Amino acid sequence: MNAPLKLSLFGLGLIAIFAATFGAGRVAGPAPTAAPAGHGTDAGHGSHGATPSTGAAPVPGGLQVAQDGYRLQPLTGELSPDAAQPLRFRVLGPDGAPVTAYTPTHEKNLHLIVVRRDLAGFQHVHPELREGGVWEIPLRAAAGAGQYRMFADFQPAGRGEALTLGVDLPAPGTYQPVPLPAAGRTATVDGYTVTLGGELRPGASSPLTLTVTKDGKPVTDLQPYLGAYGHLVALRDGDLAYLHVHPDGAPGDGRTQAGPQIVFHAEVPSPGAYRLFLDFQHGGVVRTAAFTAVAGTPPPAPPAAATPSASPTHDHGAH
Repeated sequence: MNAPLKLSLFGLGLIAIFAATFGAGRVAGPAPTAAPAGHGTDAGHGSHGATPSTGAAPVPGGLQVAQDGYRLQPLTGELSPDAAQPLRFRVLGPDGAPVTAYTPTHEKNLHLIVVRRDLAGFQHVHPELREGGVWEIPLRAAAGAGQYRMFADFQPAGRGEALTLGVDLPAPGTYQPVPLPAAGRTATVDGYTVTLGGELRPGASSPLTLTVTKDGKPVTDLQPYLGAYGHLVALRDGDLAYLHVHPDGAPGDGRTQAGPQIVFHAEVPSPGAYRLFLDFQHGGVVRTAAFTAVAGTPPPAPPAAATPSASPTHDHGAH
């Protein structure tokens, strides 16, 4: 091969190499620059995970063990169904230290509700605050063995509103659940009859009137209990979402009568069955009347999954 031809072929080869290199650069491109934190393809992830800080429906009380940096910490591992034993717990603050300063609500620094998960054995009590932020009270699992929910309703000092935190505690033994009592308008306790008037409306404030009578006669001398003539706690059947409802008016305000009627305004978050517990005091004794009430029309139960007839059960493992 002569020299001019060799040089021509060499020049063509160089041109091909440069062209290939330029094309590869256009396909691969330069190394991508990292997206700033909080941007890029995951920028909208928060809308599918954690609840955004604005525009979200509030979580009903008692469903969380921690909220806004506060945590309910049990120091007792279980409840006794046989005899009252010390129940101890703490509330930890955002700094991780036990909370020792509270703003009283209805004359108490903390209200404790304990109820079995089938809504039996309701108790509304008030433990004592000990050294180191430890709350303590003797308590028995009132409905016997089973899983109980403990609610702490309190307002830390310096916080503008109260919190309700909840945690489960077991009571050892053979669990014998009881069905939820049917919805009704009357409840009796120790010779008293309490009649429920009004309807629960999901997502709206519902006026409820509870009328107390004894031996067929209206009770007009109810005694103040924790700064009111009555206290109403509502628990949603299933998950035990908690609502502590306060009555209209207060003793001594010049307009609130000491019975026979106690008026409340309750707002339940969803349709379904609720258990209502009314605490009232008469003759120096606090009593609790309980009702089942249904809010709206509960959603229908999902249909049972059909078992395909074409696939024998003994063949499922092969797939």
